[in-house]
Amino acid sequence: MLLAFIFAVLVAATVFYAGWDLLGARGLKPERRIDSKTLFDLVKLAFGVVAGAGALVALVVAYRRQRVDEDGALRDATRLHTERFTTAVSQLGEDSAAVRLGGVHALAGLADDAPTRKLRQTCIDVLCAYLRLPYTPETDPPTGDTAARHTYLASREVRHTIIRLIRDHLRLPPKNQHSWQGHDFDLTSVTFDGGDFSRAVFSGGTVHFGEAVFSGGTVNFSKAEFSGGTVNFTRAEFSGGTVHFGEAEFSGGTVHFGEAVFSGGTVHFTRAKFSGGTVDFTRAKFSGGTVGFTRAEFSGGTVHFGGAVFSGGTVDFNWAMGTAPSGLVPAAGSSPPNGLILPAVW
Repeated sequence: MLLAFIFAVLVAATVFYAGWDLLGARGLKPERRIDSKTLFDLVKLAFGVVAGAGALVALVVAYRRQRVDEDGALRDATRLHTERFTTAVSQLGEDSAAVRLGGVHALAGLADDAPTRKLRQTCIDVLCAYLRLPYTPETDPPTGDTAARHTYLASREVRHTIIRLIRDHLRLPPKNQHSWQGHDFDLTSVTFDGGDFSRAVFSGGTVHFGEAVFSGGTVNFSKAEFSGGTVNFTRAEFSGGTVHFGEAEFSGGTVHFGEAVFSGGTVHFTRAKFSGGTVDFTRAKFSGGTVGFTRAEFSGGTVHFGGAVFSGGTVDFNWAMGTAPSGLVPAAGSSPPNGLILPAVW
């Protein structure tokens, strides 16, 4: 501040001296003496310059103070977030399912309140990591051992709660401060025995379902929107239960089902809309169960079935509309592959 004051005084003196010298220049002021009014105006000009310089200095100082305050507030918020994060993560390791559920909700709340995008992503990563933990679903939980049955059902409830929270945040529009759209979700090798992703919007980032196992229950992607980024189901196994993609919209980005195995259960793409981007079933294996594209609409983008193997089960394109996906139309005079039902007219 002292330096700023000295600088302002020097500026005023310089302005005053320059004005005095200018008024003494030939052709500008023929009088030998400057009257009091002119001198007063010169002094006002000098002090006006000083005031302007002072205001500028004050503005710079205020800006720097604000930046320091903001940095301090961010550090405090980050420290508090880290403390809460540590507590929530420790809850996920508890034996009690109720405590783990509390940790799940605490992490979701921390993600919403995270002071930076990176810290939010960290919370999401931990939730996804919990789903990746070893898990063996049971179609019929044991009835003879009540304690074992309750333990299994409680563990499943924790997992389904995480899926529901992810879905709820992916339904929020991007402008909502609690939206998780655009973040990454690593669900590689997760075993699903149910879960609801209906109306979730995958509009950016990367979502990995690679090598995930859909072995039972119902996993619902109905009316989900895949409009950007990358969603990866590469080498996923659909071996039981039901997976719904009914009325889902594939309008951008890339969705990979390459080398996925459809060996049981039912996978519905009924009324799904493929209008942009790329959906890739390259080298997928259809050996059991039912995969239905009934009334699906292919109006843009690219859907690949190159190298797909149809050796069992049923893959139904009946009443599908639009341009045939590549790799599906058999050569002239030949029959569709075993289990593949194609519409009469594309």
